[in-house]
Order: sequence, then structure tokens, then C-alpha cells
Amino acid sequence: MGCVLMSIGTFIIALPHFIIGRYEFETSVRWMMNSTLNSSPCRGASAVDLTQDAAPPQVPSTSCDGDSNLSMWIYVLLGNVLRGIGETPVQPLGISYIDDFASEENAALYVGCVQTISVVGPVFGYLLGSLCAKIYVDIGYVKMETITITPADARWVGAWWLGYLLAGIITLLSAIPFWFLPRSLPTSESRLPQNCTQEQTSFIKNSPHPKHKYQAEEHTNFLEMAKDFIPTLRTLLGHPVYLIYLCVTVIQLNSLIGMVTYKPKYIEQHFRQSASKANFLMGVINIPAVALGMFSGGLLMKRLKLNIMGAAKLAFGTSLIGYILSLFFFAMSCENAKVAGVTLPYNSIDEFSFDKHSVFTACNSDCLCSASEWDPVCGENGITYASPCLAGCTTSTGSGKNTVFWNCSCVGVAGNFTASAGQCTDKDDCDRMFSYFLALSVITSFIISLGGTPGYMFLIRCIKPQLKSLALGFHALATRTLAGIPAPIYFGAIIDTTCLKWGQKRCGGLGACRIYNTTAHRIAYLGLTLSLRTISFIICIPGFILLSRQMKEEEKCAAHGALTNGGTELELLRKEEFVTLKPTNQCTPRSTAQIGMPGSDL
Repeated sequence: MGCVLMSIGTFIIALPHFIIGRYEFETSVRWMMNSTLNSSPCRGASAVDLTQDAAPPQVPSTSCDGDSNLSMWIYVLLGNVLRGIGETPVQPLGISYIDDFASEENAALYVGCVQTISVVGPVFGYLLGSLCAKIYVDIGYVKMETITITPADARWVGAWWLGYLLAGIITLLSAIPFWFLPRSLPTSESRLPQNCTQEQTSFIKNSPHPKHKYQAEEHTNFLEMAKDFIPTLRTLLGHPVYLIYLCVTVIQLNSLIGMVTYKPKYIEQHFRQSASKANFLMGVINIPAVALGMFSGGLLMKRLKLNIMGAAKLAFGTSLIGYILSLFFFAMSCENAKVAGVTLPYNSIDEFSFDKHSVFTACNSDCLCSASEWDPVCGENGITYASPCLAGCTTSTGSGKNTVFWNCSCVGVAGNFTASAGQCTDKDDCDRMFSYFLALSVITSFIISLGGTPGYMFLIRCIKPQLKSLALGFHALATRTLAGIPAPIYFGAIIDTTCLKWGQKRCGGLGACRIYNTTAHRIAYLGLTLSLRTISFIICIPGFILLSRQMKEEEKCAAHGALTNGGTELELLRKEEFVTLKPTNQCTPRSTAQIGMPGSDL
């Protein structure tokens, strides 16, 4: 049922494409496309009847009446809500299903396999996204020869809706095998309640409630379950190690989600790659390293037979190494793209600032241009100009992507220089620096993901089986609510402060950012990512202190029990109730009458 809901939600997300009108990209030459003459891009007062404030030709007001784009976010929101509801039983309950019916020594490997497969999915997602990004958003509805932009242009919008349609179909088909899974499997003997591991009986304090009113196998109504929900949740959140783990993973996922969400844009802006290439590289290089790391982490736990402390140390150590390697990203970037009036002055003698009026200079003073236009042309001198008008071009020939502008006064001193449609593609040393970035990104992703499975197994092992589903479900809820929702929002808001040139919407207002300040963008993106990781490492310190103190108490109690009664009563204690943090002098064995019956606690 979860997969069916996810499929329906995916189809709803793609629905806006079929409701809204065609995409109209920002351009300063659309007004002369229907003319048989090649009009002058430099719109002087004698050529075009413009107002005194040099405003560009206005879009007819009727095109903005009843604009349906404003309400399209509702479909996206509804689709994502349904996808979230559908995903809820698949991941937490699926992991719990595996851990309940697999032997303890194989559980880590199986969970590692599942998490690896869940990472392989984004590989195909990025590859599909790369393919769709190369296809124009309105393919089949417009004549492609009339489109003057290419996939390398910041104004290009790919066929985003096509990927959602394919993903929805695949998700719907994947729901079929789930209907044939048995409700339960034979439980491994090592996973029976009386055979709980030492780690599972050592980290959650006793429940104040004496006994379950129902067994897992018995039919229970909603009221009975709801009555015990709050006390059970209070018991779970009262466990300090679980609570610290929850805080650490929420902060770590804030860093991870923000980084992954804006990494393609970071690659586009810093290394001047197209959106399709950025998605392709993320899919074929970065994500497989993550999948291999998660699988290797599960295999490493199985080989080394790590206990709960070993899993925590492995997860922390790999994250710390990845953090140190990530610091080298600050040294890997390219210079700002050469855009006249935006990242550099028109002439070397001119004083430069990032103010929007810096796009005006003496060479285009005779043209009535708009400072908000973004229709870039590449001058013969290798410098990009925000529009042919701001380049001072007086004539143009050709059409579509083959348009050439002539007599551009800002391109050369003599004024007899040309400019072609599109942004300049000169990359200098960017290709070499980009190779270093990709290599370090792969290594860092593998090392960090190596601790993913041990970290997840730490979560499973520090709780008792009765609380496992609740703990995993609450963990999934917290991470998606406190990390999945806010991280892209505040990451995007901070990154937007580094924008130098904004696009313009059809009906007015700011559109997407076209050019970023490379240095400020790098500091904002990497600085925020690493700052969140630093905070998570600090929170880990009290967690390790509690964990090590608990382990020492267990060792002392084990030694004391072995010296007194051969450890028999202590072993029974570990199997039947949760041991709380208590001083060493409280390790005195108790009689079985003081321990209570199995299953009397949460």
C-alpha cells in the first residue's frame, strides 16, 4: 500500500506541467522574432518608442491575468505528502522486519544490503534526471529551431515532469511483490526475548509501567494501543543515548541534505558545467561510492563482530575523517565567470562595484537598455555581456542559436566587433580543478558512508525489541521533519545572499539567480555544511561518555557476578530487565523474585 501511495503522489507532482502554459524564457530579442528585418538590439529612442526610464518592452498584461503558476506548489506539496505517507511503512517497518527474523550476526549485513539498494536508486534517478535535463521542458509543444538557448544556459529548463512519470510507473510496479510477502517468518533462536543480547538490555531504563496489557500476537484495538503510546514514547525519549543519537543524526542529516540538494548547482556555478552533466556525474561517480561504502560498512561489522561501542566508534571515526577531507574543498574552485558589469568592469580603468547600475557604461550609453535583462552574449574578446543591448550591438544576423550580433561597441575600441548568442565557455583551469574535486568527492563520500550501516545498527542494538518499531519510526519522523524540510530552505536562503545577477519573471519580480559570487558561494555552501557537522561532533562527546561509563559498569558488574555465583543471576538479570546507570556498589546480585517476570517492562 505504501508503494501505491508513493506512486500516486509522484503522478500528482508531474501534474502541473499539463496544467500551466508553455515556458517562456527570459530574452531581450523576442520582440523582433516575428520581423522580417534584423532589428537593432541597441534600442535607441529613434528606433523603439520607449519610456524615459528605459524600461524594456512590456509583456501584455493579459498574459499575466489568471496566472495559474502561483497555485501549482499545492500539487507538489500534496504529492510529496502522499509520498511521505507511503514511504513511512516501507523503510522503518521494513528494517524492523529484517532485524526481527534474521539472525543477529547476519542482521547487519542484510540491513547494509537494503541501505545499499536504497542508495542505488538515486544513481538511476540522477541518470534519469541528466537525460531529462537535456530535453527541453516543452518538447513536443514548440518548434525547437525557434529556441535560442542550450542546456548550458542558466535559463534552460529540462523536461522535469518526464522523470516523475517514469518514477511513478516504476514505483507502482514495485508494489506488486510486497503483496506476496508472508506476515511473519520463523524467528531466529538468538532473537527470542529470553535471548536478548547484552547491549539490548543495557541502555534503556526500566519502564514505570508494570506490565503490557497485550502481547504482540494478540488482537488489540486502537484505544489500548493509544493508552500505552505516550508512556512508551516517554520511556524511549528518556533514554539519554537514544536521545543524543537522535540529535546527532538530525544535525548530520541537515548537513547532508543541504549539501546533496545544492551540489549540482555548486558544480554548475563553480566549474561551469551544465545541469545535465552535473546530474550525470552525481549519478555515475558520487552515489555508487556511497552505496559501496554502506555495503562495506555492513560487511565490516559482520567480519569484525563489532559490539555497540565498536559500531559507535566506527561511525564517528569515518565521519571525522570525511570532515577533515572536506576542508580541502575550500581550495578547489574556479574564478568568477567574466561578465561585464557583473563580475568585472567594462574597462580596466573603470571603478567596479556589484551594484546593478554598473552594467551601464559609456559604450552603451546611446542604447536604452534594461539593467534587469539577462540574455547573455559572448563577445569576441571572451567576455560575456548581460544582453546584446548592454554590449552595444547595433545589428544582428541569423536566427535561433545561430544568431550573431555585429558592431558591438562595448566589445572593442573600434566598435566593429561581434558577439554570439549564449554565455562564453572559456574554462581556463576549471577542467583540471574539477577533476580534483570529483576525486576528493568520491573518496569523502565513501569514507563517510562507511559508517552509515554501523550507525544504523547502533540505533537498533541500543533498544529492546518491543521498542524497535517505535524507535525507528520516531527516528524517521524526526529526521524527515527536522532535517528533510528545513535544510533545503535555509541552505537556499543563505546561498541566495551570494547572488550577483538575478533573472526576471515574466510578470515581474525576481526569478532564478544567474550568476553567483564564486568566493562567497563557496564559503556559504561549504561553511554551513561543515559547521553543522562540527556541532554534531560536539554533541557526540556526552554520548560517548555515557556509553563508555555504561560499558565499564557492565564489565564491573559482570566480573562481580562471575566471582559470586558464577554470573548466573546477572545473566538472568540481563535477559529479563533493562539495566540502568548506577554506581558500582549496586552490582550486588538480586534474587529472581526481585527481578520480575519476562516481558514485565518495556
